[in-house]
Amino acid sequence: MNTALLKLELAIAWRYVRSVRKYKSTSTAGKTAVKTASNPFVSFISMLSMLGIALGVAALIVVMSVMNGFGKEVRARMLSVISHIEVMGVSGSMPDWQTTLSAVKKNPDVLGAAPYVIGQGMMVRGDGMKGVALRGVDPVLEPQVSDLAKLSKGAALTDLQPGTFGVFLGYELARALNAMPGDAVNILVPSSIASPVGVLPRTRKLTVLGTFNSGHFEYDSSVALLHLSDAARLLEIDTASGVRARIKDMNDAPQVARQLSKNLGPDTLVRDWSKVNGNWFAAVKVEKTMMFIILMLIIAVAAFNLVSMLVMTVTEKHGQIAILRTLGATPASVRRIFMIQGFTVGAAGLLIGLVVGVILALNVGSIVHAIEYVFNVQFLPKDIYFISDFPSDLQLGDVMWVGLISLFLAGVSTIYPSSRAASINPVEALRYE
Repeated sequence: MNTALLKLELAIAWRYVRSVRKYKSTSTAGKTAVKTASNPFVSFISMLSMLGIALGVAALIVVMSVMNGFGKEVRARMLSVISHIEVMGVSGSMPDWQTTLSAVKKNPDVLGAAPYVIGQGMMVRGDGMKGVALRGVDPVLEPQVSDLAKLSKGAALTDLQPGTFGVFLGYELARALNAMPGDAVNILVPSSIASPVGVLPRTRKLTVLGTFNSGHFEYDSSVALLHLSDAARLLEIDTASGVRARIKDMNDAPQVARQLSKNLGPDTLVRDWSKVNGNWFAAVKVEKTMMFIILMLIIAVAAFNLVSMLVMTVTEKHGQIAILRTLGATPASVRRIFMIQGFTVGAAGLLIGLVVGVILALNVGSIVHAIEYVFNVQFLPKDIYFISDFPSDLQLGDVMWVGLISLFLAGVSTIYPSSRAASINPVEALRYE
């Protein structure tokens, strides 16, 4: 393309972006002066389109960042209780768990491993009754795969000793049963025993040693921790249900799980944290996608306002376009002028939106706190929500997708008006000039 022609097209497009036109005015002294002024209505539509794109882009970046932050926070709280990878015996138990644990630790991505026992039961204290997930852990090895040792209150996790049948309850579970450290609770498990009065469920009295608070309601309201051997004895299984592992990068869990499954053979079942909570993460992914689409519609509406602005510009500049054509401008050149004009307005709105959106996303917590302070409100009360702050996780990928789609919509919006400008017949346009 001719460089001089391109510079001319850019200059004319920039002039049209500012919507500047000349007109003659006559002073009281009878002198005629040439002044410049902008077309107010076209300028208003142009500014409205720019601000609409900026608002949509900023809102989308902030919302996506907050959703990423909440997802990351909830995931972190989940993984403080559950492990990255679980290796289970196909039969439901793993008598030779030491061999499996050694094999798991040989994987270079594994940071630590520990045995566990899992089962279901019904916990009773007084009039309170709650279904619980019984989990047997090794107090020494458990810190390698979870943060339960850091989250425990009332006693240390190492106070779980074999044969004592001590238990740590989730904070919400303990509150529901009104159980304090030192209290006794009864546990009923699905297996049964024969007695003179018939078949009865197996029961055992447990002593509450302490509680743990992971910040995730599902686990805090349903999990009870026992020593590995006590849980195995209570549930009548051989030593352990399987082995849990923590890896270097939790995002690599599916790949590492496949490697372990291949190395350990068909007698084991391997699953990672994304499979254990697959429904929750799938729901979050769908919600994030839908929010992206809904907020992208805001940008689309603002981008298509460019159509109105460009059509009005084409109508206003009818005569000027005809003159350009008579001076040798081709339809393609005229088309490029108006495409550059619309694209410039869209790009300016995108740039403003990106800057504002990134600043807001990086400071959303402080901004929310300031709003709460000024209006004396609390959006996430601590007595209701475990996450009382607005977490934000700004990701470059989201920003790039928002930018690319916004530029695409702005480009598409220029096609019709620029084609209309290119199709103007200079003879017809100048007939009444």
